Amino acid sequence: IGVLFGLLIFRMDFVILMTMIGIISLAGIVVNNAIVLIDYINLTIKRKRRALNLDASEKLTSPQLLECVVEGGKTRLRPVLLTAITTILGLLPLALGININFKTLVTELNPNFYIGGENVAFWGPMGWAIIYGLTFATFLTLVVVPILYYLINKIKTRRMNVAA
Repeated sequence: IGVLFGLLIFRMDFVILMTMIGIISLAGIVVNNAIVLIDYINLTIKRKRRALNLDASEKLTSPQLLECVVEGGKTRLRPVLLTAITTILGLLPLALGININFKTLVTELNPNFYIGGENVAFWGPMGWAIIYGLTFATFLTLVVVPILYYLINKIKTRRMNVAA
């Protein structure tokens, strides 16, 4: 979704091959961030249950669950943001087509630094796809995933209470 929004907003071409490779790369990064966040929220819930001496059949109350979700989100905020920011900054030279000729840098001490060129037409769409998608997905990971986690667990708890 973020890739499509970014390409549409900035009126960039959707290059089938390289944009799709960028989307596939993006999927791995985003899924990893969400898995780590959910895993840490589960860890905080286990710690809270242990601290309250709850049995396996007993569930946390809604405020306790919310506290665990917020704590997990706060704890994982910095690592998720750092991953996104470093990836985006690392891809900017690729997306912008920043070139340095390392051969002439070493031999003649002249880097022949320039922006653009032929390689940006090939690698640029992949870089921009990952940048746009990661920007949008980081927001989803940090905001939407914890909210959905809380709501789904709250619904499960209600169903268990109704069934009991």
